[in-house]
Amino acid sequence: MARDIVGSPKIHQIMDPTNRRLTYAFIVAALCALFYALGAWQNSSPPSSLNPTSNLGSTAGGCDCSSSSPSLSALDFEAHHQMNARDAPGSAAGAVENFPACPLNFSEYTPCQDRTRGRRFDRTMLVYRERHCPGKDEAIRCLVPAPPNYKTPFRWPTSRDYAWYDNIPHKELSIEKAVQNWIQVEGDRFRFPGGGTMFPRGADAYIDDINALISLTDGTIRTAIDTGCGVASWGAYLLNRGIITMSFAPRDTHEAQVQFALERGVPAMIGVMATQRLPYPARAFDMAHCSRCLIPWYAYDGLYLIEVDRVLRPGGYWILSGPPIHWKKYYQGWERTQEDLKQEQDSIEEVAKRLCWRKVIEKEDLSIWQKPINHVECNQVQRSYQTPQICETDNFDFAWYRKMSACITPLPEVSRQDEVAGGELQKWPERAFAMPPRISRSLVPGLSPKHFEEDNAAWKERITYYKRAIPPLSQGRYRNIMDMNAYLGGFAASMIDYPVWVMNVVPASSSPDTLGVIYERGFIGTYQDWCEAFSTYPRTYDLIHANGIFSTYQDRCDITYILLEMDRILRPEGTIIIRDTVEVLTKVQAITDGMRWNNQILDHESGPYNPEKILLAIKTYWTADPSTE
Repeated sequence: MARDIVGSPKIHQIMDPTNRRLTYAFIVAALCALFYALGAWQNSSPPSSLNPTSNLGSTAGGCDCSSSSPSLSALDFEAHHQMNARDAPGSAAGAVENFPACPLNFSEYTPCQDRTRGRRFDRTMLVYRERHCPGKDEAIRCLVPAPPNYKTPFRWPTSRDYAWYDNIPHKELSIEKAVQNWIQVEGDRFRFPGGGTMFPRGADAYIDDINALISLTDGTIRTAIDTGCGVASWGAYLLNRGIITMSFAPRDTHEAQVQFALERGVPAMIGVMATQRLPYPARAFDMAHCSRCLIPWYAYDGLYLIEVDRVLRPGGYWILSGPPIHWKKYYQGWERTQEDLKQEQDSIEEVAKRLCWRKVIEKEDLSIWQKPINHVECNQVQRSYQTPQICETDNFDFAWYRKMSACITPLPEVSRQDEVAGGELQKWPERAFAMPPRISRSLVPGLSPKHFEEDNAAWKERITYYKRAIPPLSQGRYRNIMDMNAYLGGFAASMIDYPVWVMNVVPASSSPDTLGVIYERGFIGTYQDWCEAFSTYPRTYDLIHANGIFSTYQDRCDITYILLEMDRILRPEGTIIIRDTVEVLTKVQAITDGMRWNNQILDHESGPYNPEKILLAIKTYWTADPSTE
């Protein structure tokens, strides 16, 4: 008996049009279900291409210039140059290098704090030490090299006390500050004894002295700022108390202070108190500190103390040691007259009084003031003084190229005299996930508690995916992390159980401005325009996270320079995570193929159907040729 053949006249007679439509619909539905299940199954396991035992990017002591591609089979996130990095750098055979290496004298290039450019500007009020970024005609299109024999820094907490000499080959501080125990050279490494000009017994003992006067261990104080930080030993040792410090110092004759701090794994930035606001929002820090930082606090009608008041939280503390405190004991060593030092202290006391600060205590080398929790009484005090008055109108959070104000930043209104202006914060570590007052009180337009809760939920999913894709993320491989577009600080919050710290960057043009929220969560960060360079030395971050940065900036400036800046501040064998659309990531990858990065694009953590993708990249190890001038 002959078979009935599909499509024959007999079959068409048996199957009416209704049955045919149902059959086709069933087949289409079955195929869709099959392909969806297959895609879900493929996405349910960790990316097999991210095998941490592979050898890509691990050419010992040399230059691996291999270009990357979407079909890259593996990425190696481990460091390979901690103890043996003596081989002369070379180039991989047949590699195509679109971006050449800069000369060796660019190895510590800081574009916006370049001293040659700074000399063009006024020395009054240290204007020449402020940010002065290169114009388009001065921008470089080369890769900033690591010095010869560069090694992977020590892991935390060893890095707090030691750094490789080859990474920062400067002995100036070890000589100039020899009697103050800032830094010592021991063979092929530096040692940081934890000393300082005003804490010869070490930073730990100095912090214990402060703790005897105000509590540093109950979780009330979480964020601090150290002006004129030296090598940031104060911030380094505060980390043991659960306090994270934004340390800053200018790029000046004390060569590479901030670079030493970051090499130790301690938060720091290049910065100076001059004419512009510090790049932090109002009411950011719980504590501010100056240990012989040489800032003329009383000068210019107290302008610099007024700026500290802006960034200090209601109820926050300002700590001063060094001139003129305890001047009766030290005046001869400071080579100043008693009358001069007494006048300086009296002037500081007067400015503090006009700011409505209360002097908590002065004991031996330490003097501590406290900012009021609100301005109820301050409004009355101000009637007695002509200056400084409370400012009337301004965006007091905005601090990107904004001149310092000679008036007091007003605090949010309160209904009771004992109410903390802007809302009271929970103690650390509960503070990290508690609802920030700026959100709960609707002080940030466009942000609601729902946004905060959704962001926290999203980061639980993201960090799980990241840890699967990058196993060393939770294993101590990274210490200094930057989030280039931090939003609410979710990345930093998701990493609090690991030995890392995060520089949370909020683009200066962001709307809404969320940096104040990040500080209320107990994290630190800064404003930044990514069309310019960041205020740090080269090779100071282990991992950089960039969410939507290139979509944001692609119509504002050449994204090539953003990628070159990321390469400048990333350590050799450091990791980059870029989240963006496929179209944007394709453009980014085309540029990075010539930057000595190994990279590949992965699916979004929610699956392959999400239009957002993730580019993972590793900066390969290479150094400058020692013979390069």
